[in-house]
Amino acid sequence: MATTATTRQMPAWHPPKGPRAGVKLPPLKIYNSLTRQKDAFVPADEEGKVVTWYTCGPTVYDDAHLGHARNYVSTDVLRRIMQDYFGFQVKFVMNITDVDDKIILRGRQQHLLGKLRAEHAQVDEFVLSTTKAGFDQYIKKNLPLLPADIKPENYGAEVDKAYKSVLEGKTLDGDNEPAGDKEAKIKMHITTAAGAAEALLIASKSSKIDAADFFDKAENVLLPYLDSLHGSDIDANDHSVFTSLTQKFEKRFFEDMEALNVRYPDVLTRVTEFVPQIVTFIEQIVANGFAYATPDGSVYFDIEAFEKAGHDYARLEPWNRNDKSLQADGEGSLTNKNTVKRNDSDFALWKASKAGEPAWPSPWGPGRPGWHIECSVMASEVLGKEIDLHSGGVDLRFPHHDNELAQSTAYWSKGGPSVLWTNYFIHTGHLSIQGLKMSKSLKNFTTVRSALSRGEYTQRSLRVAFLMGAWQEGIEITEELLKTTASWEDKLNNFFLKSIDVARHPTKPEGSTEAGDKQLLGALDKAKADLDAALCDSFNTPAAMRAISDLVSEFNVTKGVSDEAVLTTARWITRIVTILGLDAEGDLKDASRIAWSGIDIPASAQPYVYPVSQLRDEVRQQARSGSLDYESISQAAQRTKPSAAGGGGDDESAARYEAVLSQFKTDVQKLAGDRAPAKDLLVLCDQLRDTHLWNLGVYLEDRDGPLHAMVRPVDRALLAARAERESAAAAKREAKAKREAEEAERRRLLEEKARLSHLDMFRTAEFSEWDENGLPTKDAKGEEVAKSKKKKLVKDWERQKKLHEEWKAKQGS
Repeated sequence: MATTATTRQMPAWHPPKGPRAGVKLPPLKIYNSLTRQKDAFVPADEEGKVVTWYTCGPTVYDDAHLGHARNYVSTDVLRRIMQDYFGFQVKFVMNITDVDDKIILRGRQQHLLGKLRAEHAQVDEFVLSTTKAGFDQYIKKNLPLLPADIKPENYGAEVDKAYKSVLEGKTLDGDNEPAGDKEAKIKMHITTAAGAAEALLIASKSSKIDAADFFDKAENVLLPYLDSLHGSDIDANDHSVFTSLTQKFEKRFFEDMEALNVRYPDVLTRVTEFVPQIVTFIEQIVANGFAYATPDGSVYFDIEAFEKAGHDYARLEPWNRNDKSLQADGEGSLTNKNTVKRNDSDFALWKASKAGEPAWPSPWGPGRPGWHIECSVMASEVLGKEIDLHSGGVDLRFPHHDNELAQSTAYWSKGGPSVLWTNYFIHTGHLSIQGLKMSKSLKNFTTVRSALSRGEYTQRSLRVAFLMGAWQEGIEITEELLKTTASWEDKLNNFFLKSIDVARHPTKPEGSTEAGDKQLLGALDKAKADLDAALCDSFNTPAAMRAISDLVSEFNVTKGVSDEAVLTTARWITRIVTILGLDAEGDLKDASRIAWSGIDIPASAQPYVYPVSQLRDEVRQQARSGSLDYESISQAAQRTKPSAAGGGGDDESAARYEAVLSQFKTDVQKLAGDRAPAKDLLVLCDQLRDTHLWNLGVYLEDRDGPLHAMVRPVDRALLAARAERESAAAAKREAKAKREAEEAERRRLLEEKARLSHLDMFRTAEFSEWDENGLPTKDAKGEEVAKSKKKKLVKDWERQKKLHEEWKAKQGS
């Protein structure tokens, strides 16, 4: 066999020929997985304008999770920067994998489970026996430390014994090493089997179990069991068994991407729509001498022949080329293990379909495409033999992209000089939570739609979190990252709110100076240069985010800035955050736009909130000045009417804001008529801000005069700040109440003690005789009280006498 790639010299990578002379390109460098360094980006287009880009899309058999979001959002950010910042005409192609081992298994299993549910509307004996058999099979395969004859009622206790260390967060061996994917998978299996055990236990105690609930709990043990029984009976030509699954989840995938503001691809390809082209492509590789058919009707790529011809295999991850587990994962779980391959590392281009698997005709017999060949064919069909960019998650480097590269080189070379096919490979890092990669196979994922619907993240906050990390590196969701994300977003929110306020109330602030404008605009020029350098440096978004943040910080401390300087800064920041995809409603064609969407109050609120805020400003300023003109306040209330600005929304929501405006006017006029003190007017102003408008999702942020209150929506930051204040106030009240209660109890006990007369305080069973003052002379046994003890008793008696006489005096008074 040829010498392994780990010991061979990898041929030097050269940038493509690129555009004709005189075409100027931006000084962009991209981290290239082919060279494992940052290479100057040179598109193959001779005009230097068009960039061809192929990205590996999803395998659609389940909902997208946050790990997918990390990949597709980060890729979308890079695509937007290439297109909207650097000005390239990007032709972006994405594939949909709608046939592979996972889809075949899932589609087949769901089909069989659906059939069982349709035929058994009630949980009858057949369903129970089938579920118990599936439960036993699942445990035998996935939880071998449990007894083979385990009963559902004993499941929990047996798991606690057999997998105690795993449940405690340790490794299966119980050593001090941190738990990893192996233990996470065991926990997943424990949970899966627990659901089935619970369903069987409930069914054993009641005949009226809800069928839907039963099947939901038992589903994941039924699926593999039903497939083991009937999977091979599925008609290979009935592709609807599988496409019904893939069509559903393809639709849901793009709904999720839209919710994340990820742009739709320019060209979308599906494997099942390219099978004839895949067959032709494989035929050419065989004809070029780089693939061979096996007796079962499969076709394999011949790595040895490929390398003997002078080509290089596993260019992306040469150190993993002999990793059996990665190779097996790349081949899929349904691969025929009995196929006679020339070398164990050769990979499938075409798989002979076994019973129960979808099949298409080919010169080698009925079969289906291998995983890797699909991308080579679809990318080549749409983009040709030289592609600028190819992207995907970091886990695709080997074997998927390395095999793609080998196949495509084998196809396009055709006996001539080696063709690289893709000039730049870019791979996004993983997302992890608590150190574990988010994975469907581990079932430790949070789906995109559940994360957004539960309010854990917003479209913007998730994207901000990803922008805070380098796209090619892994990112871990931590409390620190979430705080950093929220802080950055809040900082921009406040800046945009101030900018909107300046645009809405154009004035030249008192003290505005040329020096203030020079300082801010100088900071703007620096931010532009810093951001450009960051984006040219392989899309360094963390540095880009710092450049934006630093500019806002400079704005916050700069005094005497004119409106135009503020708006110029706001327009630039708006353009950049739109390029980064942080505003789903952003419009780069509108050069005058400031702020991202969602920063203003609802349109239905504007005609009422701005007038009532203006009236409140006037009332509040007079009340704080100490010089009240009740007549002018009353007239201001009479003049205040809904404005024509804004509008929209439903009548019901508008009516609520109108009611607040009307009531505040009435209350102002009443207090002015009663010539109420300033404090009453200030209380009214605070009620409008803290209760009436707050409850409608609007907050008035008071500022030092002469600035008016800034109108803003109640967002997460305000809610959190208010919750923190209220929590602190509640804790303060609780502490005060506790002190008062303790003091009251102390006084009660003291008074109760003071009520007792010193003459009676020792008349207890402890003693048997006393003198005329009630002092004990003999103890309970009739013996004389010792002098030392009597001395102490006298002191106690004197203290009680004083206490009791003081109490009597108070009672008399």
